[in-house]
Amino acid sequence: MRVATWNINSVGARLPRLLEWLEGSAPDVLCLQELKCTADAFPYEAVRDLGYETEAHGDGRWNGVAILSKVGITDVVRGLDAGPAYEDVQEPRAISATCGPVRVWSVYVPNGREVGHAHYQYKLDWLAALKTAVADDAAGERPFAVLGDFNVAPTDRDVWDIKLFDGATHVSAAERTALAELEKTGLTEVMPRALKYDVPFTFWDYRELGFQKNKGMRIDLVLGNAGFTGAVTDAYADREARRGKGTSDHAPVVVDLDL
Repeated sequence: MRVATWNINSVGARLPRLLEWLEGSAPDVLCLQELKCTADAFPYEAVRDLGYETEAHGDGRWNGVAILSKVGITDVVRGLDAGPAYEDVQEPRAISATCGPVRVWSVYVPNGREVGHAHYQYKLDWLAALKTAVADDAAGERPFAVLGDFNVAPTDRDVWDIKLFDGATHVSAAERTALAELEKTGLTEVMPRALKYDVPFTFWDYRELGFQKNKGMRIDLVLGNAGFTGAVTDAYADREARRGKGTSDHAPVVVDLDL
């Protein structure tokens, strides 16, 4: 079984690249983030032609998540119970479903903007709410994983030059602590192998030749419980999907499972 996650950075703008990647990589389950479309506007028919059922959660702004599955999709939950709101809006940043033998969450963690900003506290509160939401599944025996764009680099090595991130979001102690607290529910990161270079970065800015110079970050993560991680046979960050024109600024992370 193959499970993947990808911040698509606008499913409308990247649809040709998404369809090309689905045909070539053939995941059984794909978690998408940053749809930038309403749930009604998702291109369901285009991915259905490739064999995927889809459940989406989006309002058309800078967020939105979805799960695509070839192995069935049931018990769908949209959003976080008692999740925090930002400027009185509970944004569509999480969706979960059971797909064949696994249960997954697709999450798009708030960016945080800058340390001390209201959005930064929103990010920390959101991660705390996510911990509560996933705790039962994480402690269960059924293979379970939280996949997505966490907007947190777990270690200093996961950014291209830590000196340039002094005092910035994505690497702050509070964000990393929130990530560690999430893992205490029974989750462990599935570390992907790099297809090139030493660190499997998953994001490169469009500006200043970020991808070409490998000025990247590793912020797209897969956290699985024992039933999930124990079945992993391979994992990699597909940086080739970031190459060329018309693609997202993120690369997919792919996990193969013996399930």
